[in-house]
Amino acid sequence: MPQDALISPELARAITELSAELNRQIGLLIDRRGRVSAAVVGDARSIFLPDINRRGRNRLCGLRLIHTHLNDEALNDDDLTDLALLRLDVVVAIQVTKEGLPGTVHRAHLMPANDGDEPWTVLKPTSFHSLPEDFTEFIDALEDEFNRQSWGRESGDNMDRAVVIHVSGRPMIAAEDSILELKELARSAGITIVHEISQRRKPDPKYVTGKGKLKFAIIKAMQLGAEMLIFDLALSPSQMKSIAEFTDLKVVDRTQVILDIFSLHAVTREGKLQVELAHLRYRQPFLGMKSSAFSRLSGGIGGRGPGETKLEVDRRRASDRIAGLEREVSKLGSRRELRRGVRKRKGVPTVAVVGYTNAGKSTLLNHLTNSQVTAEDALFATLNPVSRRIRFPQEREVIITDTVGFIRELPKELKAAFRTTFEELHDADILLHVMDASCPDFEEKYETVKGLLAELELDAKPTFYVLNKQDKCDPETLEGLTERFDGYPICALQRDTFTDLLNRMEADLWSQELSPTP
Repeated sequence: MPQDALISPELARAITELSAELNRQIGLLIDRRGRVSAAVVGDARSIFLPDINRRGRNRLCGLRLIHTHLNDEALNDDDLTDLALLRLDVVVAIQVTKEGLPGTVHRAHLMPANDGDEPWTVLKPTSFHSLPEDFTEFIDALEDEFNRQSWGRESGDNMDRAVVIHVSGRPMIAAEDSILELKELARSAGITIVHEISQRRKPDPKYVTGKGKLKFAIIKAMQLGAEMLIFDLALSPSQMKSIAEFTDLKVVDRTQVILDIFSLHAVTREGKLQVELAHLRYRQPFLGMKSSAFSRLSGGIGGRGPGETKLEVDRRRASDRIAGLEREVSKLGSRRELRRGVRKRKGVPTVAVVGYTNAGKSTLLNHLTNSQVTAEDALFATLNPVSRRIRFPQEREVIITDTVGFIRELPKELKAAFRTTFEELHDADILLHVMDASCPDFEEKYETVKGLLAELELDAKPTFYVLNKQDKCDPETLEGLTERFDGYPICALQRDTFTDLLNRMEADLWSQELSPTP
């Protein structure tokens, strides 16, 4: 076929005559040199296209679909979905007249920047004999526009873009809170969320969400320039493989996002070892996946930490590495235990700061002890216990330890890897449970921390409730929380709000003088 022609008259007449004779739709996939790469015979209403090698999210696939319609109908949803999912150059439907000749032609193509609901443009129907013969010029200009606009990215914007998908039978308010937290996790991991999708149903065992909703997610990802789908739950290896193969996008679950944040924030040797251990434990079940699906999980988020090479080792070598890391983490934990023993013998009381991630624990530690521990408006800025001294009157000292923040549905791999970190809490004389009093989902976060402390067998430990961010909290709400928890309203940025809390700590710690352990 001539390269400049969308379709030649001879070829169009051949497929419409055959289509009329067979009473079936006939489709052709034609490349940019005018060569037919595939011919597809469907039924009277549809055709099923073969797999197409897609060339990347910023490019069209280099094939156009020309197919017949037996009834007097325009492009349907299946045609437009194929256009978007397969990134076709153009999709064309040629009406078959009663005589079996080419009739009205319907066309659509993708748009590189589109503020509407769909990422495509449907052109006005035209007579077959009025088709323009400048297809090469048209497609070159379209590709140039895709490359120039790069799916709406600003110059220098290298952040990953993602569509968030939440599927559960939970009430709408709980689902919204979970999505909001996942978006905050993504922000901490350096990901831009461009769209969110929520579906109330039992997760599908293969695709998690319904197939129609997953197609919608792919179209939204294409329209908004996202290269990643983030699911607000833990995916099984089979689910991740199925979704990756169906969407041709990077597929990430909630656990991977949390692990990625830990990888970004791990700076000490112990922290790095624990994060690598958690990564390997999480990824071990995925080692049997085929490389085509596995490759989409590597690099960037979900690929930090151990790295792609280590994750491709066989299960036996991975198990050996896990065992070695566990031994190293245990050694470091033993050293920390020795340090705790020295403090006990000296009779120095310890206070552990616990709470939901990003509640203000590190900020409180900094202003209590005049320290400069890393404190960011980000989730999991603190990974390893950080201990500082605070001096009370009469030459009394207290060791205050900041710990890793809790989060709902904390991955079991992280619990296991950070077990030596949580051991710090068992030796504390008092727990300071820091809570963000201004948080809309205060109750759920409180219950999450309470549940995790009970799981760690720390629920009987003396606990002071610190109601942080009083400056952002409604006074009536703050008063109610203070009475409910016998709590201490503070602003972690203002030292003058700590007076009542410090007086209570001093009174409780030295109500009966602590004597050195013999």
